[in-house]
Amino acid sequence: MTTRPPRMPTIPDAQLTDAQKTAVAAIVSGPRGRLVGPFIPLLRSPEFMLRLQHTGAYLRFDSALEPRRSEMVILMTARLWTQAFEWHHHRPIAEKAGLSAEIIDAIAEGRRPAKMAADEATIYDFVDELSRTRTVSDATYKRAVEQFGERGVIDMIGIHGYYSLLAMVLNVSRAPLPEGSTPGIDPLP
Repeated sequence: MTTRPPRMPTIPDAQLTDAQKTAVAAIVSGPRGRLVGPFIPLLRSPEFMLRLQHTGAYLRFDSALEPRRSEMVILMTARLWTQAFEWHHHRPIAEKAGLSAEIIDAIAEGRRPAKMAADEATIYDFVDELSRTRTVSDATYKRAVEQFGERGVIDMIGIHGYYSLLAMVLNVSRAPLPEGSTPGIDPLP
């Protein structure tokens, strides 16, 4: 696989503006603990990055969806955008949160997993339908509300939207995987 150089590499500390230094400090002092992935290119717009990271911190660490569920949404979003950094970063988190390897592998291959719990099937159908049709049917919506409540539905949409935004940033900026890593997902045909 040919690796293209990143369009927006890490900005050397000596070249950071005061606003960028403030943004870096906010990321590093929070639950993420370091500046990686999408936050490297996002640092070009430090105010946007700061506002976005607050949203991301809520969606990743405090949403209505338990980690197994939210990580499934994240992996589906990474698959949709063929976003290798998101996939590389979130697959182990999803596994640790209890999402089965069979479900993860099926998502990686771009197919509906054969065996899912009811909540996983609801997530899969909701995110898949939303991605394909840009909305969801009444039946899909009703099932999601029954399973997760209205807050859970909004948070699921938020997770999908937030990680779609990060995937666009990562794809456009050509953010690299960590040294020595492999993508974990291939482009779909």
